[in-house]
Amino acid sequence: MIDFLLLAILGIVVWLVSTDGPWGAGITFVAVLIGGFFAMNFFEPFAALLSQAVMLSPEWAVRWDIIAFWSIFSLVVFALRTVGEQLLPTYAELSPPVYQGARWVFSVLTAYAFVAITCTSLHIAPLPREFLGFSGESHHLFGLGPDRQWLGMTQYVSERSLSRIRSDGLPTLFDGAVFPSNPDDARTVQVWTSFPIRYAARRQQYAAGGVAQATQTTVAPPPSGKTSRTRNPNAGTGGF
Repeated sequence: MIDFLLLAILGIVVWLVSTDGPWGAGITFVAVLIGGFFAMNFFEPFAALLSQAVMLSPEWAVRWDIIAFWSIFSLVVFALRTVGEQLLPTYAELSPPVYQGARWVFSVLTAYAFVAITCTSLHIAPLPREFLGFSGESHHLFGLGPDRQWLGMTQYVSERSLSRIRSDGLPTLFDGAVFPSNPDDARTVQVWTSFPIRYAARRQQYAAGGVAQATQTTVAPPPSGKTSRTRNPNAGTGGF
């Protein structure tokens, strides 16, 4: 069921974005990408702030994640679309093949990015662990796994092009603790991610009627002497 819903969203977005022409479709694609990165980076601390300042009940503590996620995404996309339409030319003559090719390519890229972001947001939704065929372990959209691709892309940029070093000298990653896969060999240091399984466990606890509190993930320090990072998935900071 979830695959067909995502496919329907993909088709609708392709059609809507394609009506803007190549310039509008290109602006929308860039806005969706940047908006997605902003949402992934800031939704957890923003949700923690809202849960402390607006609604303090445990029930709302679970809901604030997806509210914060889509609020940030929508605001950034709207702002970038508005600025982009003011800065870029309103009309530039293109040959028909270039015009048609550009608008459809950007439309498809925008739609797929939006589907990937939407599928990722379902992980943090206050819903059961599995619903409408969705689960944290599955590769959705007929095996393509757009949520896994988006999480991987977010992780990649947080480790490389948008990496940031904290005051203690350790990198601030989007997701994952750094420790060796072999405790006896410090050269096997890897990044271990846990986003899908953490939120799957929270959804399971939420559906069972428990208070779905985010659990802290504490990792033992690696043999190299570096200090490990403890991350609260509901109130931590992003990687960039």
